[in-house]
Amino acid sequence: MTATPPIDDLFGAPPAPSDTAAAEPLPKPKRSPARQGVQPAAVPPEVAELALRLPPDLRIGTSSWSYPGWDGLVYAGEYSESMLARKGLAAYAMHPLLRTVSIDRGFYAPIPLADYVAYAASVPEAFRFAVKAPAAVCDAWIRELDGRGRMPNPAFLNAEFAVRDFIDPATRGLGMRCGPLVFQFSPLGALAEDAIGFVERLEAFLAALPPLDRQHNPDAVYAVELRDATLLTPRFIKMLRAVGVRYCVGLHERMPAADRQAAAVALLDEGGGGPLVVRWNLNSRYRYAQAEAAYKPFNKLVDEDLFSRETLADMAIAALAAGRKVTILVSNKAEGSSPLSCIKLAEAIAARLPGGAA
Repeated sequence: MTATPPIDDLFGAPPAPSDTAAAEPLPKPKRSPARQGVQPAAVPPEVAELALRLPPDLRIGTSSWSYPGWDGLVYAGEYSESMLARKGLAAYAMHPLLRTVSIDRGFYAPIPLADYVAYAASVPEAFRFAVKAPAAVCDAWIRELDGRGRMPNPAFLNAEFAVRDFIDPATRGLGMRCGPLVFQFSPLGALAEDAIGFVERLEAFLAALPPLDRQHNPDAVYAVELRDATLLTPRFIKMLRAVGVRYCVGLHERMPAADRQAAAVALLDEGGGGPLVVRWNLNSRYRYAQAEAAYKPFNKLVDEDLFSRETLADMAIAALAAGRKVTILVSNKAEGSSPLSCIKLAEAIAARLPGGAA
């Protein structure tokens, strides 16, 4: 089809521009954010300075990175959730304070090896990923859409599946950038009533996992997170110590407060120790859906949880003083905006470092 000529052409050539107009440069066309790629937000000088004061063995970051509401906090521009999920990681990793992130999508389905490789290529050498194991291994139930258990999950605590669908691709693909490998166990329902039986089954599962390659994955560690408070017993902690697996402190409305979980970590570290792994998931005032509705678009702190923040800062300082590495991952559902929660937590930790607040 022949293109329609411009309107000016229908009535003869337009008048010649003046010399002044001809001398003016043409404005550059604006590029859409999608064409530019995801751009990082400018970091306030005080936040950049704060990041420099933190020790390298401390890594603070968020649970996932695909939140459009982080415009101005992490990203320079409003991008779609899908765009951030696909292209936002490199910009996220340019924030000097955010030196780790949790890959949460693995909980819902196994992640291909190629995706792990691409993630690793998007971040600096010192960056580390935490990865959640698939629910197919960690959830005792196959669930309805509303979350209710429909039938027992035949793959629950299947070590072969865990290696094939999770451990092998994550450790191979992420390489030295692999951090904690987190087995987050969904609420067990009736199975939680037999705490001893669950601990025995979990011990057999963890003992069957392959040892992690310290040369290839120097910061990788197995960690277990619970959603049933009744399972957080001395027997459970001693079992983790026996098999060399870390307890992941999970702050959640279903779990004890931070100070009680700190006591569990202290018991785990008796006679030895390992890295501190924390997931600050949810404000204790809410359930997940309630917090999401209350806090969207996750661009400001709504419910500051000073008790949890201060307790986590104390735990981090104790671990660092003992020569242990620290990974703390924060969800938007903790206080309203995980990047801002990370800054507040970093300030609390920095104030406790030798020399105090600068």
